[in-house]
Amino acid sequence: MDRKSILVLIVTFLLLMAWYPLMNRLYPPKPIPPRTNQVVQITNTSLEPGSPTTPTSNLPPVVPPRLSASNAAWTVPSTPEEIVHLENDWVRYAFSSHGGGLKLIELKKYPETVGRKKKGVSNNQHVATLNTKAPVPVMTLLGEEALQGDHLYRLSQTANGIRAEKRMPNGLRIIKDFVLSSNYLFQAVVRLENQSSNALVIGPQEHVVGTATPVNPYDNAMMMGLYWYDGRRSTHIDQSWFANRTLGCFPGVPRTEFLAGDGNSNVMWTAVHNQFFTVAAVPGQGAPRVVARQVDLPAPEAEELKLDSKLVAKPFGYQTALIYPGAELAAGQAVERSYTFFAGPREYNTLARLGADMGNNLDLVMDFGGFFGFFAKILLLSMNGLHAMHLSYGWSIIAITVIIKLLFWPLTNASTRSMKRMAALQPQMKALQEKYKDDPKKMNAKLMEFMKEHRVSPMSGCFPIVLQIPVFFGFYKMLQSAIELRGASFLWARDLSQPDTIWTLPGLEFPINPLPLLMGATMLWQSHLTPPSPGMDPMQQKIMKYMPLMFIVFLYNFSAGLSLYWTVQNLLSIAQMKLTKNVTEAAGAPASVVPAPRGFMPNKKRK
Repeated sequence: MDRKSILVLIVTFLLLMAWYPLMNRLYPPKPIPPRTNQVVQITNTSLEPGSPTTPTSNLPPVVPPRLSASNAAWTVPSTPEEIVHLENDWVRYAFSSHGGGLKLIELKKYPETVGRKKKGVSNNQHVATLNTKAPVPVMTLLGEEALQGDHLYRLSQTANGIRAEKRMPNGLRIIKDFVLSSNYLFQAVVRLENQSSNALVIGPQEHVVGTATPVNPYDNAMMMGLYWYDGRRSTHIDQSWFANRTLGCFPGVPRTEFLAGDGNSNVMWTAVHNQFFTVAAVPGQGAPRVVARQVDLPAPEAEELKLDSKLVAKPFGYQTALIYPGAELAAGQAVERSYTFFAGPREYNTLARLGADMGNNLDLVMDFGGFFGFFAKILLLSMNGLHAMHLSYGWSIIAITVIIKLLFWPLTNASTRSMKRMAALQPQMKALQEKYKDDPKKMNAKLMEFMKEHRVSPMSGCFPIVLQIPVFFGFYKMLQSAIELRGASFLWARDLSQPDTIWTLPGLEFPINPLPLLMGATMLWQSHLTPPSPGMDPMQQKIMKYMPLMFIVFLYNFSAGLSLYWTVQNLLSIAQMKLTKNVTEAAGAPASVVPAPRGFMPNKKRK
């Protein structure tokens, strides 16, 4: 490759590395517009009939039938906050009198930060928390002033859990009961009672199910989002939806609110999540609608930012709630809404078991749906099975890679042999192209006839690669949310779920990640050993040999587990290519000796 081509590749590589910072500088995100009284349509549905606590008559039309974003505002009470704790062996729950809900969920068995030590703080290990620093607690009621009041509740401990209650001036009594269940489950019941002597009209309500928040100050906001399930399929909303980016690069006007549901109780469950943890709410009966908004979280102190520049300066989260229509309660009547909550790790086996017990596919929170999700499940179960045999997770990934390579060995071996035969046939094929260059249709027919006669195919080199694409994307999806890899170390990588950064360039804040560099080196090695495709222009051949440099850019900040898989895969492919070459030469049939086709004369002067 000449100097000009090398210079073009180097400049392209540098531009790709600087693409996202450059786009953010040239096209900075537009500020979120101030909230207006934009309304959200709510379909009126009757309350559950047949219960003594619900109205037995048909409910009249609700006034008003809409719930606006401004009506769902939250005002922090001025009265000092009271916190009551409840815990079991896995979780510690903190209930707040401000909002009468669950303020914080502490997961005892999971540390807040793995693979790195905070600067300027003590070595005391903090546990991972959910709904961290969220504006409102879980199960906060938002709506009109007559429902919210001063947001101040009275907390008391019951025989089985915690109760939060308050009485409104109009005679409405709100009771919330929280009861702990096994593992990471708890039950919540919200009861609205009309204790006045007159009928009460209750406006539309939002029952907050939680806020997706970072698990630690370094957490990747790209991994946060929410799911909701309508009984047939799940829908995922994340930062890309709220950022409203064009082609994934150019920011548009950010979206402030997501709304889904047909108003006929088709929201079977909803869940907020970060990369490894989730809070999922399953209503006793499907909810009419689900709403989510991006909310700001408290920023780190200025001193913390000075000590560690990698802290997220402007953290945010996604507050999600279930929307219920208003209703009219006669004197002495009440309505109850019950929920089953899961607040814990995104662990496939646990979520699959719960989803099977409740019949609602709760394991879709793992994002293992679709074609590639099928492979992600198999790979995760295989990795856990190997780990159960006392292999570390790093060696389990290597073992899975070797097994996959052995399964594909016959195909890749046949492909390698076919590519070598194709390379040996190049002179004859080029002569055919030269002979019939004035008749492209006939030239293609002759080439196909020639390749069929010699039992080679131009697609033979692509077929094994195509078969391995689902495995690669399955690995990618599995490593994105497999909590088993969180904090799992291998060689110098302290956390296989994150990049294997060993050093950061001072001043530039550019991380040095060895595994992606090794992956790129093995890809370059493999590309130089791979025979060129027939008919390819010499310049194209050179570009294809250096194409792996692009993959270094794309995968540089991906998880160390994915880079480890691809590096081992490349090394095994190189070993197979060399082994195939040695076996061919030992058999005494070098691929370069190929008979010329019948009726064919090389492009030389005939004697």
